[in-house]
Amino acid sequence: MMLSQVEQASQSTQLDLAKMRIERWKTDGGSKRQTEGNVESLQRNLQSALPEIIAQLRASPEDLNATFKLYRNLDALYGVLGSVAESAGAFGTRDEFQSLENDVSSFERSRKVFADRMETLASAKETELAHLRTALQNAQSAAKTEPPKKVIVDDTEPPKKPAAKKKPAPKHSATQPGASPNQPQPQPQNPSKPQ
Repeated sequence: MMLSQVEQASQSTQLDLAKMRIERWKTDGGSKRQTEGNVESLQRNLQSALPEIIAQLRASPEDLNATFKLYRNLDALYGVLGSVAESAGAFGTRDEFQSLENDVSSFERSRKVFADRMETLASAKETELAHLRTALQNAQSAAKTEPPKKVIVDDTEPPKKPAAKKKPAPKHSATQPGASPNQPQPQPQNPSKPQ
């Protein structure tokens, strides 16, 4: 809603600046040129810089940096617009002065709202930072007070190796080497029997 109010003030100011007839003012050429330069600067800011800053803040509403950027821009617009309004009051028509004075008031309100917003955001960020610092200090002190965990390794006895599996011995056949399995085997002689 605050950003919408700034956009409305911007649109109203752009219309009022476009209606000004500085060339008809009853003043010297130098004052006219200076006011025309200020008007051109205001129009550039209102058409390009301000919408870009507003878009950044819309994308990230809690961004303190973007909020400050908008505040600073509103402050600059307020200062230059106030100068143009004073010149219009001194040299321009009553309508020019009145419309610009209303625009200056709108920017002043917006500036105050964003100053308050910055203060609120800064306070919230500071509180958050204090909580984080406290949590970090508590975590660090808890880590220091806890005794270190001990792991006991008993290396007095060598670790047991698993028993190696033995390969079975190859089976020997009852046949003698060189003998054919189909041939009859000679019977061993009994020494106790006479021949």
